[in-house]
Amino acid sequence: MPIPEFVLALREKIGHDPLWLSGATAVIIDGDRILLVRRAEDGEWSPVTGVTDPGEEPADTAVRESLEEAGVVVEAQRLCSIGVTEPITYSNGDRTQYIDHTFRCRYVSGEARVSDEETTDVRWFRLDEMPEMPAHFADRIRAARIESGPAEFGGGRAPSASAPG
Repeated sequence: MPIPEFVLALREKIGHDPLWLSGATAVIIDGDRILLVRRAEDGEWSPVTGVTDPGEEPADTAVRESLEEAGVVVEAQRLCSIGVTEPITYSNGDRTQYIDHTFRCRYVSGEARVSDEETTDVRWFRLDEMPEMPAHFADRIRAARIESGPAEFGGGRAPSASAPG
């Protein structure tokens, strides 16, 4: 995965110390099918994901990454979930953790294809015939398959209307 320029600049200052980043997941649904990418870094199937650039709205990240990684134009329809990833240590020693914003996205146009070095395959699957994938990606897809309602927080919790106390 190419490292965004702003992350490289931060890494020059902090080295491999933990870095908190914002990210977005685009769950692209078109009728009874879903678009998934095979990630170059680990070979796993997943929805489209990416790092939010400084000042970028997370929904815009989902739209941008869908075009960059899968060659498709999408419209972000709704925020489905927000969660924090487990800490990640990359092969170069960089440590990070992400707050992920998952969006249900509507396919608009474009031929699904591998568009950059982050993916090795891009394919439409029927919703009832998706390949195996890590649980955190399956959870994001599950939240996005619900067409309306509140966003889920953390481990699939809906926001609470009660005040702390």
